[in-house]
Amino acid sequence: MASNLLFYQLLLVALVCLCCVLHALWPGARTGVRPTLLQPSPPRPKRSRELKPFAGLLHTPLCAACEQAAESGHKAPRTPPPLLTYARGRTRTIDSQNQFCPDVDGSYYGWLGRGNIRANGHPGGNPWRQFQCVSCLGSFHQLHGTPLHGKHVSIDTLVWAVGALAEGLGIRAVARVFEVDPNTVLHWLVEVADHATAFSRYFLHDVRVTQVQLDELFALLRAVQAGEVSEAEAITRLSRSPHWVWGAIDPVTKVLLAIDVGERTLAMAQRVVHQVTQVLAPGCVPLFLTDGFKEYTTALLAHYGQWVQPPRRQDKGPTPKPRWLPLPQLCYAQVIKTVRRRRLVAVTHRVVFGTLEAVNQVLAPLGWQINTAFVERINLTIRQHVAAVGRRVSTLCKGEDGVRQQLALYHVYYNFCLPHASLRHPLLPPEPTHGTGSAKRWQPRTPAMAAGLTDHVWTLREVLLFRVPPWPQPQSV
Repeated sequence: MASNLLFYQLLLVALVCLCCVLHALWPGARTGVRPTLLQPSPPRPKRSRELKPFAGLLHTPLCAACEQAAESGHKAPRTPPPLLTYARGRTRTIDSQNQFCPDVDGSYYGWLGRGNIRANGHPGGNPWRQFQCVSCLGSFHQLHGTPLHGKHVSIDTLVWAVGALAEGLGIRAVARVFEVDPNTVLHWLVEVADHATAFSRYFLHDVRVTQVQLDELFALLRAVQAGEVSEAEAITRLSRSPHWVWGAIDPVTKVLLAIDVGERTLAMAQRVVHQVTQVLAPGCVPLFLTDGFKEYTTALLAHYGQWVQPPRRQDKGPTPKPRWLPLPQLCYAQVIKTVRRRRLVAVTHRVVFGTLEAVNQVLAPLGWQINTAFVERINLTIRQHVAAVGRRVSTLCKGEDGVRQQLALYHVYYNFCLPHASLRHPLLPPEPTHGTGSAKRWQPRTPAMAAGLTDHVWTLREVLLFRVPPWPQPQSV
């Protein structure tokens, strides 16, 4: 019993000592010291929604179209040849101001109004004249260099057939209407497309605009409709399809600045922007409005950018590298549309280059907001007038060349031959008509007239009869 009592006493002493030690080590037992409380973790910093300035690029975006234009291209001589005047003889009564010498090796090749062209009669009783260059003594036909030269069909039939193509009829439909072979109509279209491209290049230059809208629409080829590619596969390959129609329009004058066919890639965006810069006047930097396609940003930077040396942030260290930044006057905004289940649910605007105040300064005088409605409306007009890009039709082209040829014809037809209802001017006073109808109160105007490129509405016959010079003629020659 004594041993057990001693054991319990020792155990009690050990417990008392343990309690004293724990009491001494416990933080709350110290005088003047409060137990520390767990501090809550600070909230995560929210990402700033303020737009940061564009930092710039360390290299210049390359544009293949600019490099090709620098390497190739027929340019006019620096000085025109001397003006030929004749003090003796009968005064010329035949207007030859729109005729030029077609001899490439001649000194007067391509120049208009230099007095070197004279009429040389109607050989063989032909209704079309023959002209002669007094410098090289070479003769050429009045229709030389036009799609109407050397055709055995009547000129009216060919002009009407081309007009039917420009209004949206297919090649086989035109062949049935005018009772010719479809291959003949296709041959006419190829020649007219080349002539229309040269016509647009000659007249459409040095245009001054305040804003440009760009967009692209999908062009379906016959391979999908014929069953070579299923409709489901066509939808999945829609974004990377090589057949997209690119367009650029001035919403004020309604001038179609550029139109092309190609892939929906950066290279194609640079190509279209390059065509727009070739049409615009030097030093003209308009407001650009597009959809949310991100490649437009790099394409615009490649043509409207400059090297800027950033300032030093500290005294020591290497000098910052130059940055490729947009021009200060460049303004670019995007219209981003959110579509769910084929329904438009939201539209947001984003200013990429420039400021919102600068963008509104361009749009406010017209009462407009940031939009791409005008270029989207021209997309519908293209589908109505170009049979190759229509929806649910049987007039689809087999390849990209056919689409490009029809678009080249429509480009000229829209800008120079089709009066636009929103561009007409009132006549004060109204002009009387030859019949018994009401007086003419409106003057029709085409987009080319609104932009100051021409002074009258061109007929398709005039366009096809016009001999396009190899380069734009200076005004002071």
